Amino acid sequence: MVGRPIILGIVGDSAAGKTTLTRGIAQILGPENVTVICTDDYHRYDRKQRAEIGITALHPDCNYLDIIQQHLALLRTGQPILKPIYNHKTGGFDAPEYIKPQRFVIVEGLLGFSTRGMRDAYDVKVYLAPPEPLRTRWKVKRDTAKRGYSEQQVLAEMEKREPDSDNFIRPQRRWADMVVSFYPPEQVTQDAQLNVRLVLRPTIPHPDFLDIIKRSGTHAEPAVRLDLDRDMGKPVDVLEVDGHATLEQVQELQNALCSEHPNGNEMCNNVEIGKVAGTTGETLQSYPLAISQLLITYHMLKESKA
Repeated sequence: MVGRPIILGIVGDSAAGKTTLTRGIAQILGPENVTVICTDDYHRYDRKQRAEIGITALHPDCNYLDIIQQHLALLRTGQPILKPIYNHKTGGFDAPEYIKPQRFVIVEGLLGFSTRGMRDAYDVKVYLAPPEPLRTRWKVKRDTAKRGYSEQQVLAEMEKREPDSDNFIRPQRRWADMVVSFYPPEQVTQDAQLNVRLVLRPTIPHPDFLDIIKRSGTHAEPAVRLDLDRDMGKPVDVLEVDGHATLEQVQELQNALCSEHPNGNEMCNNVEIGKVAGTTGETLQSYPLAISQLLITYHMLKESKA
């Protein structure tokens, strides 16, 4: 279908970094060109009902997966949907929202790859897989600051959810075109930024990173590396970008990715790309995050030209 929306699926466990990744991608593409949908809105039960039934939000039976699949099919053909809204602060549901898809649609959530029908709706599929200690830290920080929970409540809920994470969330990794894993460096200092490990599966054509890295020259401590590896038993390329990388070290990579956009220089210089909150609340520039956002955007723009 000519001119249909390009749909990106981002899946990961709770507080895996989906919203941060999504925000930067939307900024690069232009917020006016992007429709963002969170599949949390399709919960079958509110917070009180889940407690009474004894089911977690991560379980497929706690979500209207059939409606998500139906809505994705409609969005893919450019048709509007009437989307439910789950309110994370109240634990209940608000009035539904009329959504008309823009040129790009980003669908992020817990169970977005769990059915064949949903997977077939995406042009690009990304799975977020931070180490569990890091995800725990992120979830405690978010849920205590924004959702009114105590640290003990958050940790207890994560323990309760762990079987469903293992059974239903992590297995979706196998369907992703890219697996994005932010992780701390071995030598952790107060201002140390996270590295990223990007697993690149041959399900979509990635840029020639080996050639790009060669063009960028050599450094005493290379902050950008490309290796061959295996993920879930299958061969993959792995691109790693260190948190201590400088602009000079990632410039060739950024330029190659930005060249796909008609306003490439403006895209690379977008002030929102790679922005992340520091330990004391200050805003930091993360090149690993920026490269991740730019690479995913590269694939979305490639699909839009196909």
